[in-house]
Amino acid sequence: MYSTILLQAGGGGMGNFILIPAMLLVIYLFMIRPQMKRAKNEKKFQAEIKKGAKVITTSGIHGKIVDLTDDAVVIETGAGKIKFERSAISMELSKKYLSPVVKK
Repeated sequence: MYSTILLQAGGGGMGNFILIPAMLLVIYLFMIRPQMKRAKNEKKFQAEIKKGAKVITTSGIHGKIVDLTDDAVVIETGAGKIKFERSAISMELSKKYLSPVVKK
């Protein structure tokens, strides 16, 4: 009696051993790997920030970089100068982002 119950409960046997690693692979390919790539690109961007660049912070403040240190950035805005951490810089504004190209 117990052997029939075990056989019914076991079902796929080898199929379960293949399914779990396949699910882990899908999770890695679609969730973990893109997030790691995004974090790497963001870290590279923050390291390459230059003085005079127009940027947007993560809180949405637009400004121009006036001074740089190893871990901080001073941004000049319409209200004055504000000091931020480098990690607070979200993106750089440039002409290619500001206006779409119109072909005539």
